[in-house]
Amino acid sequence: MLAATASLVALAGCKSACPCCDSGPMASHAQYYELRVYTTKSEQQQKLVSDYWQNAAVPAYNRMGIKPIGVFTELQDSPTNSIYVLIPCDSLEVFTAIPARLAADAVYQAAAAEYMALPKSNPAYERIESSLNVAFEGMKKLAVPPSAADKKPWIFELRTYQSPSESKGIDKVRMFNSGEVSLMQEVGLCPVFFSETLIGSQRPNLVYMVSGENMDEHKKHWDQFKSSPVWKKLSGDPQFKDTVSHVASTFLKRTPASQI
Repeated sequence: MLAATASLVALAGCKSACPCCDSGPMASHAQYYELRVYTTKSEQQQKLVSDYWQNAAVPAYNRMGIKPIGVFTELQDSPTNSIYVLIPCDSLEVFTAIPARLAADAVYQAAAAEYMALPKSNPAYERIESSLNVAFEGMKKLAVPPSAADKKPWIFELRTYQSPSESKGIDKVRMFNSGEVSLMQEVGLCPVFFSETLIGSQRPNLVYMVSGENMDEHKKHWDQFKSSPVWKKLSGDPQFKDTVSHVASTFLKRTPASQI
């Protein structure tokens, strides 16, 4: 738990005036994020999961004060696309109270009844993978892109960086907090969140999401990032050497259920 301890000790807010996101008031404490991934084998299953979140789960979470909820699917349509759900919580107490509050919410129970009653011969999804993450000190609260209000076309890139050891994972988080987070904001990569995985698979790792109007514009912003003197200095710093052993990137789009 060395990496988790390092992330929980230091807490700060988003210091950059990022023109493409709205993180609201500066947070005093780091948020926690549950990131769920529903695996599916058909478009019907994808619709069932998205409809459940749109009609039952998102309203119920919002009644608890948990918002905005992100609900995404992979950018290129496929019967085997996964559904990604991002749930922000202001504390672990809020997170752990969710099951009991859903159980006591009669409106939610009625709205979710048909979805929950599906038989094993015709399930709504194949499996759920879930991780619990804590926000970086450099951006302690998720930011909503400007396209969220009218849900205009927007792409989201979910990135996972695995580290070869706990100590290297701590160093990589420190590298983000030392300039990567603010640089991504400054070049217009429109970050949604940055987090370290506390509980989940393939640890140690960190997970973050950046976004953009379209693939061409998004690539331009990445090019600006990679050519920046700030990035060149950080990436050449010996203390941050060999901090990442594997990078995974998935491009996503909103489902109708999403508030991000």
